[in-house]
Amino acid sequence: MSREENILNKMQNDLSLKQLQITSLLNITQAINENLPQEDLYSMYKNFLSWELSIEKIALFIRDEKGWIPAVLHNVDASKVKHLPEAFLKFNRLHTVKIDDDEILQQFEFIVPVYHKKEPIAYSLIDGVKQGTDVYNNIQYITSITNIIAVAIENKRLVRRQIIQEKEFEFATEVTKMLIPEVMPSGKNYELANIYMPHFKVGGDYIDYIKFGEEKICFCIADVSGKGIAAAMIMANFQALVQNLSQQYKDLETMVIALNEMVLKITKGEKYLTFFIALADLKLKKLYYVNAGHIPPIICQKGVIKELSATCTIIGHFEELPEMDEGIIDLDEDTTLIAYTDGVIDVKNFSGENFTIKMLGELVKSNVEKSATAMSTCIMDHLLNFKGEEDVPDDIALITFKYYKS
Repeated sequence: MSREENILNKMQNDLSLKQLQITSLLNITQAINENLPQEDLYSMYKNFLSWELSIEKIALFIRDEKGWIPAVLHNVDASKVKHLPEAFLKFNRLHTVKIDDDEILQQFEFIVPVYHKKEPIAYSLIDGVKQGTDVYNNIQYITSITNIIAVAIENKRLVRRQIIQEKEFEFATEVTKMLIPEVMPSGKNYELANIYMPHFKVGGDYIDYIKFGEEKICFCIADVSGKGIAAAMIMANFQALVQNLSQQYKDLETMVIALNEMVLKITKGEKYLTFFIALADLKLKKLYYVNAGHIPPIICQKGVIKELSATCTIIGHFEELPEMDEGIIDLDEDTTLIAYTDGVIDVKNFSGENFTIKMLGELVKSNVEKSATAMSTCIMDHLLNFKGEEDVPDDIALITFKYYKS
């Protein structure tokens, strides 16, 4: 065969290979556009490399939530690939395996890494590139097709994760709604009302009440460190604990001690809560309360504003609460109590000034004749007016208790 014929044959072979590569790329692109399962993409990848390019040995590793998984193995012993990632992760560009590389890599000839947004998402390890072919061209093509497959799989993974996160977010949003009663109780000589405005759809604030017949009403408010889904889940557990333990213990001190122990078991000390709980004994005309590191609620009697300071430390941080006291308020006069989370005093106006506890006290004192519901609405309206166009930086939760002297 003449030199010219050899050149012509080589050109025809090269052209056929290029056409084959283009066809394969189109097939894979079409499969990706049709959203075929990733198993089908892996199969196409394996078939093309092993059949069309005659690659003798293939190990394609893909990164997922659990780490590096062997997605494609061709003529590779599956029992001997466990430690491969430890060896190939050091390479961030095309690498030809050398004699001094890790022993486990010696079964391969080339390592093809795939990076996406500066993060490794896939590695293709190959051996047995057909002799007599344009090795450089084949490796470049293998790199391209590996990139296409790996990025497509990564996008599928990200979509799955987004769907899961959206479902978790929807669930947490519903949980958040359950943490705030839609209707608060009232009786012959008392009223309860609340206002809640989450910073996002998922919040970490909690308001609740428990009735003990017609003569005792318990109400509480809590705020968990952190925000988002984790905070909502912790508060859901906390709500269940409060409802359960309030039936087991007759006094607030013992109940709060038990709450602290249970929360610590759940959060391992990584999250903590501030908590205010009060029990109004309408027959004895007494209000008992425990403030576990919460922002001091304010109480108004005879036009005098008083803060109900902490009687113990936060919940879920210490194995034993260092100090524990129970506060007592005589309900001899008409009484208004406002308990709230720090979102109220985090509100700022256009000048960067915070809404203060003193402002809240003055607002309560000047509107003390209002019902619990009207008082809560009045405070929220005032906060919104105070902030103007400024953003609300945190959840706003507030509970109003009104007692009327009989």
